[in-house]
Amino acid sequence: MILRLHGSIARRSAALLAAAASRYDPLTRPLPSAGLPRRLHDAGGSDHGRKPGGPLALYRGLVSQGKLQQDTYQENVASELDSLLRRLEQYEMEMEDYHTKLSTWDSTREKERRRLLLEEAEDKQHDGVWIDEKRGFIDKLISRKRRGNLEPGVGRWVSYLNREKKLDTLVGQKPVAPVAPKGLYLYGNVGSGKTMLMDMFYGATEGVIKHRRRFHFHEAMLEIHEHMHDVWKTRDDNRSTHSSAFSWISGLPFDAKIKEWLLGEEKYKQETQQKHILLAVADKFLVDRQADKCGASILCFDEIQTIDVFAVVALSGILSRLLSTGTVLVATSNKAPEDLNQDGMQREIFLELLSKLDETCNKILVGTETDYRRLIPTDSSTQIHYFWPITSDSRSMYEAMWHDVTNQAGRNITAVTIPVMFGRSLEIPQSCNGVARFDFEYLCGRPVGAADYIAIARNYHTIFISDIPAMSMKIRDKARRFITLIDEMYNHHCRLICLAVSSIDDLFQGTEEGPLFDLESFQFETEAEGTKLRRDVSAEGNVGVGPSTTGLVSMLSGQEEMFAFRRAISRLIEMQTPLYLDRVPHFHTSVLHQQQGAPVFAKDKTISQSAPV
Repeated sequence: MILRLHGSIARRSAALLAAAASRYDPLTRPLPSAGLPRRLHDAGGSDHGRKPGGPLALYRGLVSQGKLQQDTYQENVASELDSLLRRLEQYEMEMEDYHTKLSTWDSTREKERRRLLLEEAEDKQHDGVWIDEKRGFIDKLISRKRRGNLEPGVGRWVSYLNREKKLDTLVGQKPVAPVAPKGLYLYGNVGSGKTMLMDMFYGATEGVIKHRRRFHFHEAMLEIHEHMHDVWKTRDDNRSTHSSAFSWISGLPFDAKIKEWLLGEEKYKQETQQKHILLAVADKFLVDRQADKCGASILCFDEIQTIDVFAVVALSGILSRLLSTGTVLVATSNKAPEDLNQDGMQREIFLELLSKLDETCNKILVGTETDYRRLIPTDSSTQIHYFWPITSDSRSMYEAMWHDVTNQAGRNITAVTIPVMFGRSLEIPQSCNGVARFDFEYLCGRPVGAADYIAIARNYHTIFISDIPAMSMKIRDKARRFITLIDEMYNHHCRLICLAVSSIDDLFQGTEEGPLFDLESFQFETEAEGTKLRRDVSAEGNVGVGPSTTGLVSMLSGQEEMFAFRRAISRLIEMQTPLYLDRVPHFHTSVLHQQQGAPVFAKDKTISQSAPV
């Protein structure tokens, strides 16, 4: 619920404070068809604990219960997702059989490869000049001369190719993967229900598809960076002769020179197979590290964007690889695939991705013009979570809610440090058992970004943010960070309590400094400034890639950020509703960890209850 304080509000402060601290009852009124929280397959109440039906049955059930409004576009998408789910059940069995055959083939091929290597090594060990003993002295000299004329590395490349050709004959060709069913690419306006429908589908795949992942754009890009770092580190480690990858060579009964040759052949094979880093990253991208799974059959990707050169290259390379190896993609975006890269960055690479998407996905427009999040009903019993404007009364009510929530959480307010990706960490000034408090400047006025916001969202189910200003041209970099922050709070289903100078609808309208978007002004921004702004917003450790000058103008003044602001407003509105808030205790990871007694934080130092933000 959003509260605006007028002069007369002081007379009702006590009553409103009581409402702010109270819990609300589940609503029985019909709810709009967008922005529902994760795990919608649990929404039926009496069906909880039973294996859910497909997306279409779930959608129609929620409509019949009055929890969704029927929408023709959404029902069509639900039907398509339902059909895909049925095809995936058969595809999963086919992929299991394929992976079994592939594992056997890989194992047999590796054994045969090492056997061939050992045969070559024995021949070289037996013949001091590394030439077959049956050949004459003149042949040996000619062979030596020929080898001396070869360019460095060519001889090893020829040996590698000849060995691979022999393996094809001995082991046979690689097993052929089954034909994957076509995935879906959903695009449309803010609040049209794209993410809701994708999450319905993702929830329904539980227990049906073993290997599945769901990513939002920010999280995916950060994980790509992390995997790239891991691949580079692994390559550096494997260059060492003491690497475990080469340990099988040390115990062989060969001279040191022969072992050195074997080591060189192994390193060459490894470098050849890992030549393209994005392919190596793609092979790691869908791995469930905790369960040590070999890959994934389904990837759900929310908010596909191409905001800079790195995003174009990384997404093109990784998605093309995954789609080529049988992964089924269900994606959402505000744009059709052909409109993703209107600035033409890395055009040839992007066209390859478009071709692969056309081949493997059906495009569906979720064409409703309605932002359903704006229609989610509230009533007088709904908790107040957005206080505006900033007055002494609204600040008092904000402070009262902080005290009430932290009292319920145990009252032990501490300053803690939480881990962030790439070995970084972030100081949390006030933390209390899953509840954290910040001011706007701390979160958005410094060079932090998606990695930090994801870390906060994963660790805290309730976040207080005070002193949120109106976004204008003067603070456009802070505004972009705030958009990213809202995206991650929403994606991780956090409860957000705000103290702001204006209503949600007026938050991004600009002030006397001018509107947030001014094309002529942005046209004169330097590339260096653009790179700095992009790096600050992303804050991906020490890795940051800035857009081209053309791309920067388009990104900062064009449709991409206008859509992002509309999405942020729409999500902020939904985050005030009972539909969203009532599910935070059930679906946020930090709540589940606390229920299981798992420790979340470290490096505590106690501070007083009245300490400033």
